[in-house]
Amino acid sequence: MTDDVSTPQLATASRDIAEVPSVEIISTAALHLLSAAAVNLGLAEDLPDHKDLDEARSLIDALAGLLDAAAPSLGHHHAAPLRDGLRSLQLAFKEASSIPDEPGAGPGEKYTGAVYPSAAH
Repeated sequence: MTDDVSTPQLATASRDIAEVPSVEIISTAALHLLSAAAVNLGLAEDLPDHKDLDEARSLIDALAGLLDAAAPSLGHHHAAPLRDGLRSLQLAFKEASSIPDEPGAGPGEKYTGAVYPSAAH
């Protein structure tokens, strides 16, 4: 009986997914990673005291890997703001960490290269 119900639902879900451009799916996944990393860095307004740097590191690494792999498909218009968000997270991680990583060894830096604060800050 479940096949009778699930088959039409699966077909509808598959059609819905087929209609979504890959750039939207990739961007949505990146935004979820950005948001989760920000929460774990204590940057969420409603959870300012929450910090889990191990989780943040994993999320930032995943985001950097996704953006590195997907950048050619995203194009500059979509990739640039996501890269800016990634850089902001990497800098926030450096500020939050009491034990600094070696240059190039911070979260996501194997994909982005070493991240340093800009001279303006």
